[in-house]
Amino acid sequence: MSASALQLLWLVPALPLAGFVLNGALALWRPNAKAAVSTIGVGALVLAFAAATAAVAEFARLHQAAPLVFRYWEWMPVGDLRLDFALQFDQLSAVMALVVTGVGALIHLFSVGYMHEDAGYARYFAYLNLFVFFMLMLVLGASFPVMFVGWEGVGLCSYLLIGFWFTEQINADAGKKAFIVNRIGDSGFLIAMFLIFRATGALDFGPVFGRAQAVFPAAGTTITAVTLLLFLGCAGKSAQIPLYTWLPDAMQGPTPVSALIHAATMVTAGVYLVARCNVLFALSPLGSAAVAGVGALTALFAATIALKQWDIKRVLAYSTISQLGYMFLGVGTGAYAAGIFHLVTHAFFKALLFLGSGSVIQALHHAYHATHSHDDAQDMRNMGGLRRYLPWTATLMWIATLAIAGIPPLSGFFSKDAILGAAFALATAEPIWYVYWAMGVAAALLTAFYMTRLMLYTFHGPTRTGEQERQHLHEAPWVMTGPLLVLGLLSLSGGLLNLPELMGGGAFLHHWLEPVTALADRMRPAVELSRVVEWALLSGAVGVAALGIFGAVRLLKPEALLPARLAPPETGLGRLLWKKWYVDELYDAIIVRPLQWLAREVLWKSIDARLVDGLIVNGSATASRALGWLGSRLQTGEVGFYVVLFVVGVLLLVGGAVR
Repeated sequence: MSASALQLLWLVPALPLAGFVLNGALALWRPNAKAAVSTIGVGALVLAFAAATAAVAEFARLHQAAPLVFRYWEWMPVGDLRLDFALQFDQLSAVMALVVTGVGALIHLFSVGYMHEDAGYARYFAYLNLFVFFMLMLVLGASFPVMFVGWEGVGLCSYLLIGFWFTEQINADAGKKAFIVNRIGDSGFLIAMFLIFRATGALDFGPVFGRAQAVFPAAGTTITAVTLLLFLGCAGKSAQIPLYTWLPDAMQGPTPVSALIHAATMVTAGVYLVARCNVLFALSPLGSAAVAGVGALTALFAATIALKQWDIKRVLAYSTISQLGYMFLGVGTGAYAAGIFHLVTHAFFKALLFLGSGSVIQALHHAYHATHSHDDAQDMRNMGGLRRYLPWTATLMWIATLAIAGIPPLSGFFSKDAILGAAFALATAEPIWYVYWAMGVAAALLTAFYMTRLMLYTFHGPTRTGEQERQHLHEAPWVMTGPLLVLGLLSLSGGLLNLPELMGGGAFLHHWLEPVTALADRMRPAVELSRVVEWALLSGAVGVAALGIFGAVRLLKPEALLPARLAPPETGLGRLLWKKWYVDELYDAIIVRPLQWLAREVLWKSIDARLVDGLIVNGSATASRALGWLGSRLQTGEVGFYVVLFVVGVLLLVGGAVR
């Protein structure tokens, strides 16, 4: 291991950026050089992961409590603001860098098989590399503005990748929706930065957090405004109520893009921001309660919608929204290590679920293409019995399903239980957290149910693809199945990262993150649960997960399910959930259409067309034309006429002077 690994930290984001530049050039001049594109695209992420691993190993050997800041050049020397382009490496950014590059590398490798026949292969990998670069800038930035560059960059890349197949209107609209909804949240982040600079005179993390207790009175108006505005930005990036509606539509992009957005990059940004700003949120009880409350509500609300979705990717999309709610419940409660722990384990099993669904979708696309069928290859009603044709995918997706449901000893059990346990503990001091805990438990029950539903309808029961299609169903190639296997192993063993002391573990991740969260931890009430209560909570969590799985197995009948083209329309509560509680329609009625009317009828037709174009632009042209016509009438070329005008002008001047 090189002693200068930390000095080469800049390589971690620079490698994906170089991959973007090279693949971007290939997309313009040699788009069919797929071997070179694959080598550059995947190689950049593998090398970035290696560089990040080396940096983390070196950092761990230093036993460094304070963050290391590497300043590269002066960026914003304006007035009192002295801001450098700098990267910061500490325990939190180390975890995030490993997740982004490690899981990102597996998704890139999977993409080689999934996207190989696509005409935009080089452009796809260029965008994918750029996405990872901006996410690394977000998690490694040493100041709010550097983080904001990455923050806006992942928003741009989500637009490019969600609308990757932009020739279809629905895909282009989904990209625009993601971009616009995120701009709403980003405005909150921007205003929060202004307030932070006004109060602290700095935007670097070190000075801001160091001065926070001195300049922000606890529970004061300013710190509450700052935290709520920061959380508005988090709600946009991490798809929380009310800004979650873009994420389900993001399924219009290629499936590996969905995996990258949901597991390793963009949607985790909000959770990271709250964890990074733990000192600020610890100073604002209202801000923290809002984070936890919105997270718990989002976890439950999104889980209800997932119960009745038929598109396999949409089920997983609402699952992501729900799991992000759990993460916000954790960091809002003050259990920052638990929230980040769930972020890590979720990256493993959610990437596995999305990539596994990609294998299913690709297999069905090939089968339908061979028989000239037009059935929807993402609709679970057109699946069934696929475990016989995709045994590896089915087995690995069951591992991820049990992990997200919270079945021990898989990773999701430990991370989800840590969040629910922290919420229950805080409730003994602040009773409102009992409500949050109860919503989290209800969401866990629904999660186990809808994920088991997905697996039953996809892999079990009779095959609903049709006789001819079945002949073309087969497992994905190794370049796609290999990453699934790695993610399956991580989903199985990821809980060891933070195995609780109750079970004989050392809570490694909790202790690793202590230097980052220590100050905030001291500012919150310390509540300890007895061993009896902890074991009761653990047992209850397992019971809830088992009940959800058992209920799905007993209540759902895959053999009675009809293909999508024959299925009766949804009615009653089922239709309400299938239509996602009509939230999109509500937003359309009270926000989109009024804004369209304002833009079209008032701003365009009245102000732009009539006032600006009609009165100012066309009016000035008409006045100029009239003056020109009058001037032309005076230019007759007759000397006598000019003499008369001259005499009249003199008389008028003299008359005016006499008066």
